[in-house]
Amino acid sequence: GDRGRQRADTNPRRSRHMSHREHRGRRVLGRSAGVLLALLLLVAVYGAAVEPRLILDERRHEADIPGLGPGWDGAEIAVFSDLQVGMWWDNSAMVQRVVDRVVEEDPAAVLIPGDFVYSSSPEVPAQVRTVMELLEPLATAEIPRFVVLGNHDHAVGAVSELTSAFEDAGFTVLDNEAVEMPGPEGASAGADPLYVVGLAATRPGLTDVDAALSEVPDGAPRIVMMHNPTAFPDLPAHAAPLAVAGHTHCGQIALPGTPRWSYVGLTEEEKVVADGFAPVDYGAPGNTMFVTCGIGFSVVPVRINAFPQVAFFELTPAPSVQR
Repeated sequence: GDRGRQRADTNPRRSRHMSHREHRGRRVLGRSAGVLLALLLLVAVYGAAVEPRLILDERRHEADIPGLGPGWDGAEIAVFSDLQVGMWWDNSAMVQRVVDRVVEEDPAAVLIPGDFVYSSSPEVPAQVRTVMELLEPLATAEIPRFVVLGNHDHAVGAVSELTSAFEDAGFTVLDNEAVEMPGPEGASAGADPLYVVGLAATRPGLTDVDAALSEVPDGAPRIVMMHNPTAFPDLPAHAAPLAVAGHTHCGQIALPGTPRWSYVGLTEEEKVVADGFAPVDYGAPGNTMFVTCGIGFSVVPVRINAFPQVAFFELTPAPSVQR
């Protein structure tokens, strides 16, 4: 009887103790959920409104070009890509900032490797007009400007309108073609040739490396431009001392430690060359590729650890290579 009464006396106290522990646990859990939600909100705000809108990654590199003439020694080439005009809440203000920065820098040429538009809504003509308005300062500054089209430009049926608009504005559109670039001040036409080779988009399977390179004289210095970096391994050895590409957005949402989440919509091969210089064992000997992060968005208007980017390459001569 005494033991029964003792158990009966202590049970209410134990119940109150358990209830207090459960209440405290729920309180801790609620606070943790609140902190996690606040962190996710901060990341979302940063990715949508801070990194892509306010931070511009400006890269500077030297590029050794075999056979480069003395008139081009020290000349600068600007590269940016992936405007993605027409994406909901696109990044037109940053495009304008990049264009202004290029005009300020006044390079010998600017290369823009594709994806100027994003979707079929708003209508393609409206998107093309916006693209040309954004890039107009380059024409006004009379900077030689070369473009290739990207997979989105093809997918939305904008190729014809973009090509016409670019050509009317003095841009050179390259479609598996190569042209001699006008030399910078101090370079003599014909005596210091430098070619830019433009490959058509790998998506939707339009790249023709042989056709593009056939227009470059043997041993002539060149820079190769492509939208999709996966075209790079198809270039023969020593054909591209500098190749530039876009397309990947450098992953766009590149969260540290989460590689499977970092490269939205990219193939396994594209993940190998998602940003910066390609690994030395990717592609043929004597070829070097730089993949720029672009400016715009795909799928969602967010960038995390994949800053909008403009790159400047200072060209320097290198010994000629027998091909």
